[in-house]
Amino acid sequence: MYIAMNRFTVLVENAEAFEELRLGRDSFLKDVTGFLEFQMLKGPEADGTCLYASHTVWTDDDHFRAWTRSDAFRAAHANAGQTMKLHVGRPVFEGFSVIQQISNLDGNAA
Repeated sequence: MYIAMNRFTVLVENAEAFEELRLGRDSFLKDVTGFLEFQMLKGPEADGTCLYASHTVWTDDDHFRAWTRSDAFRAAHANAGQTMKLHVGRPVFEGFSVIQQISNLDGNAA
């Protein structure tokens, strides 16, 4: 499994607009081979900014890399340059190969 994340530092005054933009767009991921899951995460506020992260889970890094070269990727990111004013700097990408997974997704939580 492979996890791809982008971190965004957003000025607090832009947080609502950033969320509306990110949550309202089509990611084009549902029909991509190897895609498993997406989450948009909101983190802590500090020094007038809020941390966000987009988190995708893939069957492996080859499928993730194939998506980054696909028409679906280009369509999902077609207007990305227009959002730069909502976050500080560029998104920070981090990719991880999963070396261990422990899950309780079957609903047997204590």
